[in-house]
Amino acid sequence: MRFFIPIIVAAALIASCFMPWMTIESKGLTISGVDTTGTSFGKPAYFHFFWTGLFLAFFVVNRVWSRRAAMVCSAFNLAWAFRNFMLLPACQLGDCPVRRTGLYILFGSALLLFVTGLLAPVKNGPATAGPSQQD
Repeated sequence: MRFFIPIIVAAALIASCFMPWMTIESKGLTISGVDTTGTSFGKPAYFHFFWTGLFLAFFVVNRVWSRRAAMVCSAFNLAWAFRNFMLLPACQLGDCPVRRTGLYILFGSALLLFVTGLLAPVKNGPATAGPSQQD
């Protein structure tokens, strides 16, 4: 059950990379994370795929160090989503793209992925007994 929410959020993040992120009406282009034909944006969704895959791999391992590594991966994913949200639909040479639903879902799911990493329980190992105090 504890893996259910992060997997759903990661699936939403990956699905949002295939949705339309923005529309450039003057050129008649619809841009998604994997299809940026007609622009010089590259393929920004592949970076999300990489960090989300690493997050899930680290999240499955139930150790403190793996949760910290998962948080680093989700922080990079959130930073890249913020970059995509702010930089890609910026006005250039008088063309102002219109943000579409996929970009909002991307940013929201990256934020939720970060929060699920923060709130996930970590099972501690067996408690070690401290020095015994005998009277």
